[in-house]
Amino acid sequence: MASQWQILKKTLQEAKPKFLHYCRISLCSPFSNLEMALKWQILKKTLQEAKPKFLHYCRISLCSPFSTLSSSTDPATDSPPPQLPLFDYQPKPYNGPLADEILQKRKKFLGPSLFYYYQKPLNIVEGKMQYLFDERGRRYLDAFAGIVTVSCGHCHPEVLNAIMEQSKLLQHATTIYLHHAIADFAEALAAKMPGNLKVVYFVNSGSEGNELAMLMARLYSGNLDMISLRNAYHGGSSSTIGLTALNTWKYPIPQGEIHHVINPDPYRGIFGSDPTGYAKDVQDHIEYGTSGKVAGFISETIQGVGGAVELAPGYLKMVYDIVRKAGGVCIADEVQTGFGRTGSHYWGFETQGVIPDIVTMAKGIGNGLPLGAVVTTPEIANVMAQKIQFNTFGGNPVCSAGGLAVLRTIEKEKRQEHCASVGSHLIGRLRALQQRYEIIGDVRGRGLMVGIELVTDRKEKTPAKAETAVLFEKLRELGVLVGKGGLHGNVFRIKPPMCFTKDDADFLVDGLDYSMSKL
Repeated sequence: MASQWQILKKTLQEAKPKFLHYCRISLCSPFSNLEMALKWQILKKTLQEAKPKFLHYCRISLCSPFSTLSSSTDPATDSPPPQLPLFDYQPKPYNGPLADEILQKRKKFLGPSLFYYYQKPLNIVEGKMQYLFDERGRRYLDAFAGIVTVSCGHCHPEVLNAIMEQSKLLQHATTIYLHHAIADFAEALAAKMPGNLKVVYFVNSGSEGNELAMLMARLYSGNLDMISLRNAYHGGSSSTIGLTALNTWKYPIPQGEIHHVINPDPYRGIFGSDPTGYAKDVQDHIEYGTSGKVAGFISETIQGVGGAVELAPGYLKMVYDIVRKAGGVCIADEVQTGFGRTGSHYWGFETQGVIPDIVTMAKGIGNGLPLGAVVTTPEIANVMAQKIQFNTFGGNPVCSAGGLAVLRTIEKEKRQEHCASVGSHLIGRLRALQQRYEIIGDVRGRGLMVGIELVTDRKEKTPAKAETAVLFEKLRELGVLVGKGGLHGNVFRIKPPMCFTKDDADFLVDGLDYSMSKL
């Protein structure tokens, strides 16, 4: 009672003018027993008007007198759930098949390896910028962007217009004929690359891009051995599955002359943020596990599927030097980190101060189009001229027109700078939340590529698998769609369309706060 009275006094001092208008009771002593009932009715009326500030100080009920037991100091438990930011858009009426029918068709006609999110999967029927709509017209904040694929925003008008206008003229012809769209797109993409990375190969996905990059590395170097990081994801094709190093994505097939070195993970890695020990492991693998010569090294700068793990600072500089001395080339997988998403730089590898020999990209390059690219130097590209290297759909006129519109939109709308600003705000708020909830073991990332790792024990870093699953559902109930990553699925992946705003960031964090308060 005494501690709550002190809180109440502070609240009433701020509400004093209105309070004294209703009642002239002293604020210097508690209520007498005789006046308790009457004063409580008056007090309730006052506190209703002072409720927002009052709840900031104390989570006491306004429907009954104070208990002698202290209340929790967390305001989220008794506060109403957060509401989506206002958005001036009305989705079109949906008259198609509903979720249950679609799910049955999926189970009957699509492969059983497919998975879906949520206990009751969502039937998403429309998207607009950073929001998605389900079959009933309910709006959701898309904080995962179709697995980090929607860069400019769902159905961005300028990207859509470029796709539709080209579709009216010519959808497909292949590179056996000339067409300006693929040349214009290649020129614009090469202009975004540092150094001598000026030759572009267009493909249809990130897996295909990484497969081509590995082929280039082996042909150019004359060596077979590839080095990849543990916890990496580079695709699910029969070749790139070897580069991937997460058992949940790997089938028991030969992976072919690929070595997985210790992951330079500042949070879980054995050497912390010091890159030296991790780089030495690469050297050891070359000296003890190969002929002393390698074809190449591939890495993401911020691991995506692995849980938004940013490599230890300075790691790539050390490793690129080691690999090149062993005759190999260095490949940067920018499938998720590219096109300004990190905020600080246009390409993820730039955060490590390096220039790769080959860069692969997909996902955000097309804002949802099946589009990818491999960019390399003229010297490396020349080895591909030994034979015919051809891709039926790579760089088709429609995808090239859409991809060029994506580059122009990112530049025009200053999305890199936007990612830096909003990302900084988001990460700051998440780290403040981390101070309040022990379950948040780590908040990491850059720009709008953020990871939140949940643990049951901060010292042991035990993955909070069950709790993550519960929170995942609770966020969906509030209207927030996030991704999950990491080997144990205990990392929330926050990688929304790059038009995601600070209001969206606040709603996401408030939703996480609200959900965690209910655990």
